[in-house]
Amino acid sequence: MEDWKDKLGALYAAVPKADDDALEPDGQADVPASDKKQTLRVELDKRNGKPATLITGFEGPDEELKELAKTLKVKCGAGGSARGGEMLIQGDVRVKVSELLLAMGYKVKKINFK
Repeated sequence: MEDWKDKLGALYAAVPKADDDALEPDGQADVPASDKKQTLRVELDKRNGKPATLITGFEGPDEELKELAKTLKVKCGAGGSARGGEMLIQGDVRVKVSELLLAMGYKVKKINFK
């Protein structure tokens, strides 16, 4: 009689592994070389009386903007939106967003940091 752990092991052995070539060693997606020269402005904004982190200055296709915004929202555990070269992340997460963008290779200009 097979143990459930043996069956589970056989199942995972049959599943092909994901292609890790698209990821850098730290697990971050590779940023195109042209984007690394961009300076993104990170500042605090108020929307409907609630704090929001606003990232402006992104130059590139909307697809890349939305993908970057999605990555930041997931890492910060917050909602938000992206359109027209700017990203909005709900809550005051300026420090965390700045650190993430720097780690991804972007230049960051911090506006109104304490």
